[in-house]
This record gives sequence, C-alpha cells and structure tokens, in this order.
Amino acid sequence: MNFPSELKYTKDHEWIRVEGNVATIGITDFAQKELGDIVYVDITTIGETVAREEIFGTVEAVKTVSDLFMPISGKVLEMNKDIDSAPESVNTDPYGKGWMIKASIDNESELGDLLSADAYKSLIGA
Repeated sequence: MNFPSELKYTKDHEWIRVEGNVATIGITDFAQKELGDIVYVDITTIGETVAREEIFGTVEAVKTVSDLFMPISGKVLEMNKDIDSAPESVNTDPYGKGWMIKASIDNESELGDLLSADAYKSLIGA
C-alpha cells in the first residue's frame, strides 16, 4: 500500500495535498482497496462551503456507497472531471489521476489536526 509522506490524512480515509491556499482531496489507497471497484463518484457541493468532517460527496463501489468527508473547512472549487468518465482512476491512481476535489483552505489551523503518513499507517495497522 502507498502512503505518500507529503500528504496529510484523516481518520475517515481521505488524503489532502496542500498547495498554497488550495487543498486537493481524495480517498486513500487503503480506502479504495477496502471499497473495491469504484463505479461512480458523486460530488454535489461544487461552489459550496463545507465544514470540516461534513459530507462533500459519495463514492459508489460495486457493493457499497460510502460518504466522503471534508478534511478541512473550505469552499469546494472544482471536481476532477476525469473521474466522471473514468471512476476507476480512483482505484488505479488514488493520489494522482484519482483525486476528487480542490477546495479553498478556510482555516489553516485545521491542517494541524490531520494525520501524518506514519500516524495514518498506525491507525489502519499497516
């Protein structure tokens, strides 16, 4: 399993990459393996401000639907349009082509509450 050290993680299995005041967000390699084949990603919060730990969308796998939780408070700026037509990229490249949204970072102090790669690995027992 892959745990890029430059990313931050949540207990709900989302990852976040900070680039200035914008965060790129997706689900972890662990999460996509647990869910199985991703068939659909539904993000209905584009343009909305979503509080930390609130739902920003859902991901549908062959056997289940799972909520996606916002790792930080911010406005959802855009969705990865490629996952609309190719949701399997979440399975094949969760930290690259499988990213889900970009959001503004409204409260930088919330970044300190996120997990490092090592802390996330400990959380999932990896």
